[in-house]
Amino acid sequence: MERFKLVVAVHLILIENGKILLLRRYNTGYEDGNYSVVAGHIDGNENVIQAMQREAWEEAGIQIEENDLQIAHVMHRKTPNRESIDYFLTCQNYVGQIQIMEKNKCDELKFYALEHLPENVIPYVRKAIEYYQTGVSFSIYGW
Repeated sequence: MERFKLVVAVHLILIENGKILLLRRYNTGYEDGNYSVVAGHIDGNENVIQAMQREAWEEAGIQIEENDLQIAHVMHRKTPNRESIDYFLTCQNYVGQIQIMEKNKCDELKFYALEHLPENVIPYVRKAIEYYQTGVSFSIYGW
């Protein structure tokens, strides 16, 4: 019997001067026009930290050392189509200039004040940001 499988994703909570880096999704077929953080799925044969390093480079053009990434929140999430585990990681240091690397999937990448996020942040991402700010390390969403 084959076991049930979860989708695993990583999300970067990058804060600078009280602002969080958000990207606006574009032309992806999922939540287009809405804001998220730099994120992506684990591709296989990589751990959570390696996946976050890869996604930070692929989406924002920044390199993050393994020791500079910390898990801030884990969310067990359910949608009508699937269940997932989402890891939200923070970092204090990175190398490179933040820029849109996937122009076919993102049309804005900039910092927003934590107290003035855009209205159209993807709901589970908004919730994870709130949990991060209040120090909640684990949540269940969508059940």
